[in-house]
Amino acid sequence: MAATLSQYRDLFDKKGFAHLATVGADGHPQVTPVWVDFDGTHVRINTARGRVKDRNLKANPRVALSIQDPDNPYRYVQVQGRVVEMTEQGADPHIDALAKKYIGQDRYPGRTPGEVRVMVKIAPDRIQGMG
Repeated sequence: MAATLSQYRDLFDKKGFAHLATVGADGHPQVTPVWVDFDGTHVRINTARGRVKDRNLKANPRVALSIQDPDNPYRYVQVQGRVVEMTEQGADPHIDALAKKYIGQDRYPGRTPGEVRVMVKIAPDRIQGMG
């Protein structure tokens, strides 16, 4: 039986970091720990315009990510998918919601002057998990 995200939904509600893998223009993989959530359809992350993730995802929308259960390191979910939307709309409230979840702050404290936030929506294609 294939894994489903509903089996691992709780991991998206915990403070576990996802490790997002993208592919750079030179073909090399790049992995970054990111804050993550799930809206019931899409896995969502947040970044800023011009960062490596932003550039990589514009060039190649295929991604993989994994989340390890912070309460049980032998339980995890891996998602392979593709970016279906990168939008500035709703990105600021999204990063604030992630800041509340991960660090208990109402506003994301890492903003820099002139920074433009981007919400990235990933459609899962393959799901594999353990535990």
